Amino acid sequence: MRPADDLRDAVRSLMGEALYLYQDSPRASTWLRDHLDRFDEPLRVAVTGRAGAGKSTLINVLVGAEAAPIGAGLAGRPLTRYQDGPTPRITVYSTAGPAYELPVARLGDGLRLDPAAPPPPDASELVVELPVRALRHWQLVDTPAVQIGAGGPPADGNGAPGAALARRVLRDADAVLYLTRHVDDADLRFLRMARQGAVAAATPVNVLTVLSRADEIAGGGIGALTEAKQLARRHRRDPVFGPMSQHVVALAPRLARAAATLTDPEFAALITIAGVPRTDLDAFLLSADRFTGLHPASNAAFPAPADAATRRVLLDRLGLFGVRLCTTLVRTGCRTREQLSAELVRRSGLAELRESVRELFLDRRDALKARSALIALEFMVRAEPTSGADHLLAELERTVAGTHDFQELRLLAALRASRVRMPALLVAEARRLAGAAGTSIVARLGLEHDPTEDELWTLSNEALRRWRLAAEDVALTAEQHRAATVVVRSCEGIVARVGAAGVAA
Repeated sequence: MRPADDLRDAVRSLMGEALYLYQDSPRASTWLRDHLDRFDEPLRVAVTGRAGAGKSTLINVLVGAEAAPIGAGLAGRPLTRYQDGPTPRITVYSTAGPAYELPVARLGDGLRLDPAAPPPPDASELVVELPVRALRHWQLVDTPAVQIGAGGPPADGNGAPGAALARRVLRDADAVLYLTRHVDDADLRFLRMARQGAVAAATPVNVLTVLSRADEIAGGGIGALTEAKQLARRHRRDPVFGPMSQHVVALAPRLARAAATLTDPEFAALITIAGVPRTDLDAFLLSADRFTGLHPASNAAFPAPADAATRRVLLDRLGLFGVRLCTTLVRTGCRTREQLSAELVRRSGLAELRESVRELFLDRRDALKARSALIALEFMVRAEPTSGADHLLAELERTVAGTHDFQELRLLAALRASRVRMPALLVAEARRLAGAAGTSIVARLGLEHDPTEDELWTLSNEALRRWRLAAEDVALTAEQHRAATVVVRSCEGIVARVGAAGVAA
């Protein structure tokens, strides 16, 4: 049996015991059953953060379709959940009545609501179903902007108190993509809310921070993305902020979105503009108004056969930084649309974000779902104390303490941020054995072929012996020893799984 299955069984057993304990409380029973049912749902990932951070753009990039925003005037109102479905459909859940569907059209640039039938002001949630492959393994929840003001409660994007919204986001999500344009005290206050409660504090493994709109750092100069990635690295290593987030990634969402949807006419226009000598073009790339011909100093004719309407489209799709970057990339070798798109994806930070989401969230779906159930159980036991609740809390604490998945996730975050320093080869092997490349036995052992049972047994035991010796090195610091001990336990789990598979065969 895999460790993830052990955890699922332990949590289901605890939830079953709690349901028996609270059988006379309809409120508690409903709460517990809802969270037990969520075990079989895809992972819920909330995309939340500061106003103007690019949440909807990131949703579109991750979904791979122009799905958000689904209609004008909806920003900051209900939570919107995107999930897999056979046909495009939008369901409204209202606090004033039963759920109902909205008329919806699937257009070339995304979903649009019928303007004659918008969701009511008391709509609490919209569920958008889309037949897209990216949503088969997770659900994305687009939330109104949340910000915690200094000395006061959280506030949403309109300045209204948002404490209830922040709690709902953190309660309902299995994992969180937290977007901010720059990290400050307000972000720290929100992230501290994610660690409220004994279970959440012991397992701070469900938040990934995104430094969004990275192309606008330092005035949007050509080195903006490089500077943003350096800033993300500093935040990962920060002793206060770093431990609150599994990873910090710099991302330019608009650039990533354009990379995935760049059209042939847009690429042709970029080729034309890039063909102009830099000495003639640079003056027109100083500002958006100069590029589109709206600046008084732009009376001179644009030095390329690209009309103002085309240039406005490029500016809207790429931003001024993106136009500068694309012309540079075209000049330096990206001569096809596919080459340019691939380079934009790489530079935008999207590839790193996707890899981090896979490693830290999707590959750990069962552990994160179990964590959500344990947090819900802890909340109910503390909200409605009853006879036998102390035993439940004790069992809950033992389950959390004994869950190796959480220890592996904390180790991966520490290694990424260099909070634990080891030789590069040891770091690479520690990450792999802890599940960074995948949680299967083959992925953990770094094999690229179908191994025999004897090969698996030999390699797994060699890894265990090697890391037991490493963990006993008296020259290790306390942090290094703890890291090596986690890897040893990962190796022991691999050996146990290989042995169990051999017995079963």
